Amino acid sequence: MIINAVPIASMKTVLFLCSQNRLRSPTAEQVFSTRQDVEVSSAGMNHDAVTPVDAEMVAWADVIFVMERAHRNKLRKRFRKSIRGKVICLDIPDDYGFMDPALILLLQRLVPRHLA
Repeated sequence: MIINAVPIASMKTVLFLCSQNRLRSPTAEQVFSTRQDVEVSSAGMNHDAVTPVDAEMVAWADVIFVMERAHRNKLRKRFRKSIRGKVICLDIPDDYGFMDPALILLLQRLVPRHLA
């Protein structure tokens, strides 16, 4: 018996982006990684990020969450042809540590409405 199974076709792919992929986007990835209806990943917009974003990641995502408007602008400039889903700016400044409880609460308030 399978409980809480989600058909693969309905699963959304979600990419979280910040600058360095050290604090905000990895926190978001971890917070939403337990959801059964999404597959999540994270990356950074800077070339020296822990995991730099690339065109393949951008094309993979149904929804891309960026932390700041500058990230959205860079994304559109560098990967315009690869973007196939929605790009949503969360307007979360680089004021939080990894898994900061305030950041987690902010993400839990802002993100889910875009995943419904």
